[in-house]
Amino acid sequence: HFLLSVLGEGTFLSLLSFLERYAPDPVSRRVTHLALADEARHVAFGMAHMEAVLSADPGLRARLALRYAGATPPGLNGEVFAALVVLAAGAFTPAAIAEGFARVQALEADMDEGRHRRLAKLGFPQEEAAALAELHTRNFM
Repeated sequence: HFLLSVLGEGTFLSLLSFLERYAPDPVSRRVTHLALADEARHVAFGMAHMEAVLSADPGLRARLALRYAGATPPGLNGEVFAALVVLAAGAFTPAAIAEGFARVQALEADMDEGRHRRLAKLGFPQEEAAALAELHTRNFM
């Protein structure tokens, strides 16, 4: 539940909000909205589960941090980044692409902030939370 709910699906909340905002048509916006609502339930359940597990086993927090401490942050898949820029741009003009790029950078910052917030809620110290928050896959999970 830790990697899936806290780091993965939690990050997807930001991504789905972004996709809903910049979807090219009403049907895509509606489908994305429904997926966002479903994903929010998954994250709420996973966070509640992790809070209960960490409450019962306080040492688990440190073991989780140690387990993932040596992992190399993978960064974002270039193709995914480019696709999101084009989607957020809404057009192929240089100005629109620049705006799309800025929007995707804001999305990445929002995702990072969300991971930090969820990790802090689970009681991870700020330094550990910062390191763990960087651990998402190249497709944002």
